[in-house]
Amino acid sequence: VLFSAYFAMQVIYARRKYKISPPETTGHPEFERIFRAQANCSEYFPIFISLLWVAGIFFHQGVTAACGLLYLYTRLKYFQGYTMAAQGRLAPLYASARLLWLLVGLALAGLLAHFLWP
Repeated sequence: VLFSAYFAMQVIYARRKYKISPPETTGHPEFERIFRAQANCSEYFPIFISLLWVAGIFFHQGVTAACGLLYLYTRLKYFQGYTMAAQGRLAPLYASARLLWLLVGLALAGLLAHFLWP
């Protein structure tokens, strides 16, 4: 929630700085990058939260929490990199994607262990 609020506030600040009123989503290139970074992060949060929840319940809370913290860190770096230059988002994007896939694997392993082996 704090990350979503932080990203949304950055969009608000950029709107004020570049005088772009809602519902406009185009204008200064820096505003557009901030807006897209916020939108991209918001699009992935439901997937992240769902995987975090399932992996935490069915696999291991500690391992899942560590993956979750790393994911949040990579999304913050993604946001910061994207606001500076579009290419700055790539390395954190790939890292966050790997962490999501890891969470998928942990969730699947936990679900399989829970439902297939008594």
